[in-house]
Amino acid sequence: MPVYVVTGANRGLGLEFVRQITQDSSNTVIAAVRSLQGELDDLKDLASKAAGKVHVLECNTGDIGSIHAFGDAIKGPLGGQQIDYLLNNAGINATAEQTSLDMTPESLRQHIDINVMGPAETVKVLLPYLGKGSIVLNMTSGLGSSEHGVLTSVHRRPKCTTYSISKAAVNMLTVHQSEQLKDRGIKVICMDPGWVKTRMGGDGAILEPEDSIGGMLKVVHGVKNEDTGKFYTYTGEEVPW
Repeated sequence: MPVYVVTGANRGLGLEFVRQITQDSSNTVIAAVRSLQGELDDLKDLASKAAGKVHVLECNTGDIGSIHAFGDAIKGPLGGQQIDYLLNNAGINATAEQTSLDMTPESLRQHIDINVMGPAETVKVLLPYLGKGSIVLNMTSGLGSSEHGVLTSVHRRPKCTTYSISKAAVNMLTVHQSEQLKDRGIKVICMDPGWVKTRMGGDGAILEPEDSIGGMLKVVHGVKNEDTGKFYTYTGEEVPW
């Protein structure tokens, strides 16, 4: 009875994670959303029809207090079970127009708080429920790769600077988490979902959500001990830092 925790589960990639995971009746998903008063209609509709179990809990990954409250609230749905897959999906790209020459301190702090401290604190808080065999996925981006991000990728454009910096930081966070958790049998990877047709993906996105998430789940389910700390695309290709 695998247990998945998905942050940012009410829309976009998070919602598609929930959709695909709950097609198997043996799976349980704890769907974490920024606010229980937010945009939840699609998630609630999916949960009502899913073959697997879905528990919706509040977790604003930009708020340390909310993350800690989530750590307490999750005890009930877990019922003593271990978290098998922690999918740190929640994130923002709120100031895509900003470049290195006009980015603001406020934007950088916001992106670091949500995109970096969010998954860092979530792992810390949920660590009592992770154990041997657990896998943590930190959602990153090709824009967080120094080689692929601005210099050589299809995204070749000098913008999304604060987002790119935060995702490069997530990559380093993944390396550090993987080193500190490997003796406990916990594996940590980061993954680029591709340029997906979601609200965050925006105009020009080329990849359907079902293809991205299907690929990522295939990679996550195949992670071996020697893969911990690596950076992958949704296709399973390893990405240069």
